[in-house]
Amino acid sequence: MRFLVAVAFLVSCVSGIGVNWGTQCTHLLSPTTVVRMLKDNGIQKVKLFDADPNILDALKKSGIQVMVGIPNDMLYTLANSVQAAEKWVSKNVSAHVSSGGVDIRYVAVGNEPFLSTYNGTFEATTLPALQNIQAALTKAGLSTRVKVTVPLNADVYISSTNNPSDGDFRPDINNLMLQIVKFLSDNGAPFTVNIYPFISLYLDPSFPVDYAFFNGFQSAINDNGKIYDNVFDANHDTLVWALQKHGFGNLPIIVGEIGWPTDGDRNANLQSAQRFNQGFMSRYVSGKGTPMRPNPIDAYLFSFIDEDNKSIQPGNFERHWGLFYLDGQPKYQLNLGTGRANGLVAASGVEHLEKKWCVLKPSANLNSDQLAPSVSYACQNADCTSLGYGTSCGNLDVKGNISYAFNSYYQVNDQMDSACKFPGLSMITDKDPSFGTCKFRIMIQTDSAELNAMVGSTTTVLMALVVLLLCNVSF
Repeated sequence: MRFLVAVAFLVSCVSGIGVNWGTQCTHLLSPTTVVRMLKDNGIQKVKLFDADPNILDALKKSGIQVMVGIPNDMLYTLANSVQAAEKWVSKNVSAHVSSGGVDIRYVAVGNEPFLSTYNGTFEATTLPALQNIQAALTKAGLSTRVKVTVPLNADVYISSTNNPSDGDFRPDINNLMLQIVKFLSDNGAPFTVNIYPFISLYLDPSFPVDYAFFNGFQSAINDNGKIYDNVFDANHDTLVWALQKHGFGNLPIIVGEIGWPTDGDRNANLQSAQRFNQGFMSRYVSGKGTPMRPNPIDAYLFSFIDEDNKSIQPGNFERHWGLFYLDGQPKYQLNLGTGRANGLVAASGVEHLEKKWCVLKPSANLNSDQLAPSVSYACQNADCTSLGYGTSCGNLDVKGNISYAFNSYYQVNDQMDSACKFPGLSMITDKDPSFGTCKFRIMIQTDSAELNAMVGSTTTVLMALVVLLLCNVSF
């Protein structure tokens, strides 16, 4: 009994704040650099979206607790083969725990697999994959040390009113969710949920802005004596009520992702991100929970570093969630409560490319039939999400927009001369074209560059962007 209590404490213990470490970048900081950043900033927990061996090797003996991830595209295989699950656990968990001293605490099976936009694609495979990974962990003798979980978007539960007490799981997946919740409960595993107040504001123009933050919304919700003055608490406790109604009121909850983007939308900026994340961290450090769960929260900020290769299907803000820019420089002051009084600590030893940029030639013909295809190609293969209404580069004129697109492509391609040869339109300069809040960034030196490998917007979206840029129309 004493051993079981010790194990339960080990699993449920909440240490310092965690962060999500995503790797959808054209130019990645080295894993050793990022691990050094994590330690320099007092980060004690990290959530990964896959099980990259180079990253896990870098985390050896770091003292950082790790949640390794299984991408959605692996769920089918793992759901249909116990052997595949055992092989995955052996390669990605056992090997690193036993030989390398990697402190793996969780396996995240899938990533928000029940998003409504997936149209049920992963509904039949998530639970079987979860069960097979659990069986594999048990066979490997790791089930008391490593727990399974499924990071889920907050859209898996709803409230018929604004009151959390009316919360329940989404009707179309209610039975499936109850099966998963029971499985997690039976195996001493937590429910992981991603909560994004920014998305509430992004999707609903009439959403009260102050309700998204932690400063005490004046029109607070009174739910049978429980007061909700911010949407995070209300969202979180809607889940608590959904669990409680079905007999799982004590199931541990991990907030797998929470944060605020800094660009790509009128509500995504440095000031709002600092306001939100500092507000959340002040609560976190104080140990304050929610009205239904007043104990300290277990959470992972999203995200540690920007990812310029993420899909922008949800919105242009997707590439700007990081506390740090791609080069490991902090975006704003943030006290994580880890004893770093001066705020975030930048990456060290990062080398940039030369101080040169690709811009529009002063003599370029703006009526050239090559202009629209050139900007389209640049944005399709680089990152133009800082352009547009309310963004950091929303104050540029037409020429500035074009230069930004050209430079983005040029930097992604490691400043190759051939990447600044848009026909009769472009030139290389050593004069920084940054203007106001719009920074024309220089890429870092790395071996991870992926030429022409940007993902995200479809051709239709890109062409619409091009037209808007060239016409200097707000969007």
